[in-house]
Amino acid sequence: MSHDDTGTETSRGGPPAAKLTLLTLTAMVVGSMVGAGVFSLPRRFADETGVAGALIAWAIAGTGMLMLAFVFQSLAVRRPDLDAGVYAYAKAGFGEYLGFFAAFGYWASACVGNVTYWVLIMSTIGSVWPALGDGDTVLAAVLSSFGLWGFFLLIRRGVKEAAAINRIVTVAKIVPILVFVVLALFFFDAGVFADNFGGADYAGSLFDQVRGTMLATVFVFLGVEGASVYSRHAKRREDVGRATVLGFLSVFAVFASVTIVSYGILPMGEIAELRQPSMAGVLESAVGTWGKVFVSAGLVVSVLGAYLAWTLMAAEVLFVAAKDDDMPRFLRRATAADVPVPALLMTTALSQVVLVVTLFSDDAFNFALDLTSALTLIPFLLAAAFAVKIMRRTGDRTVPDGGRGADGGPGTGARPERGGGPEGGARPGDGGVAARSGRGRDLTVAVVATLYTAFLLYAAGLKFVLVSFIVYAPATILFVMARREQRRKLFSPGEAVLCAVSVAGAVVGVAALAAGWIEL
Repeated sequence: MSHDDTGTETSRGGPPAAKLTLLTLTAMVVGSMVGAGVFSLPRRFADETGVAGALIAWAIAGTGMLMLAFVFQSLAVRRPDLDAGVYAYAKAGFGEYLGFFAAFGYWASACVGNVTYWVLIMSTIGSVWPALGDGDTVLAAVLSSFGLWGFFLLIRRGVKEAAAINRIVTVAKIVPILVFVVLALFFFDAGVFADNFGGADYAGSLFDQVRGTMLATVFVFLGVEGASVYSRHAKRREDVGRATVLGFLSVFAVFASVTIVSYGILPMGEIAELRQPSMAGVLESAVGTWGKVFVSAGLVVSVLGAYLAWTLMAAEVLFVAAKDDDMPRFLRRATAADVPVPALLMTTALSQVVLVVTLFSDDAFNFALDLTSALTLIPFLLAAAFAVKIMRRTGDRTVPDGGRGADGGPGTGARPERGGGPEGGARPGDGGVAARSGRGRDLTVAVVATLYTAFLLYAAGLKFVLVSFIVYAPATILFVMARREQRRKLFSPGEAVLCAVSVAGAVVGVAALAAGWIEL
């Protein structure tokens, strides 16, 4: 490890990781989850369901995502040796190639999602500056590009400084949302709410309403893993799990409140016709034009905060993957200020490319939202499945030793420590019953989280599975580069099969797009 006071980049071991408190970690979870999605919730729900369906959908989505939050909390405690959560869990549980896919998919989803933030900001300003249109004009792209690279320069100054700014922005963007909820309650019309309870004529059966609304919850909950991604920066390891659960519960309350109170302001059909951000339209109908301006200003702050949080997390995943030899070595370099500049540069560059692509797309914003969700669900599914895998083992806890993982996977850096009982558990009288009960509870949570995440991936549909293959398959080039640098065999037999499946899926996806079977 070597670096000087001028910020010379270091590799492999790198500079000491900046240490973050529970409050800052929680703010990063909230900051990464509260972005563009919350401001679009009224219309997205009104497009599909009434009050009854919304309540059921939030109950299901809230339970499923809470289980996923508990999974990240449990893994943070049981596997403290694993950094950059989502990627590291996939690698430890299912090998280097799937770990690589998890890292790349998570990173790519962040880059695609970041572009939607800039498009929405420009669309919001476009309501008063027509030259920006819906955020897809040349002028909008130019201004968004300035924003992209401005944030690059900000984050390059240091992770601690950027994290502190994120904490301030998180507070600033929560205030307008809470004000919206309070004002909506003040102007709440019980009669309108009752008329919206069963849903409008176009909504269909209650089952169809719930199913359609469930898909809308995927994007808004992305970011629940924010603290686990930054586990190497935490002052105390237990803060990672606490921040995950605290952040999730806070955001869940906000999301559900924004959705439900809107049904007491306008008829469901009118909410469905509002321009995005629909939260602004709902408040405008209650208090006048200033409500729209107030929410629009809050949206700009919220989206910029979410962009900052997601850019930090995306660069972190590439950096840690490179340190573990799963990405090319140039991505493992960091400055003395603990900033992985090559990873940050690659993140910003991909967002820039996607931003340019939006100029040639008819519906880039909505497609990017759904693709972001689909790409992220695959790493989530692997993390939840890894939790199931380790919860089924009899060892009570793991102790880092820098060797092979408890599941036998390479480079997980921990070994199982068993008690003295006949089955490897704790001895009688030393808490063995409580330990087994705790493992049973954690296993149940992990199974529910896995099934829920698998269902969401299924609900996304074949279209986004195929498009995900198109994104994942070319990424194998980076995996091959890393293997060549290490002078290792490019693929094991199992990895070769996975590579063939991903390439075949990409070919089918391209063919489906060319033939018009699926559309972007």
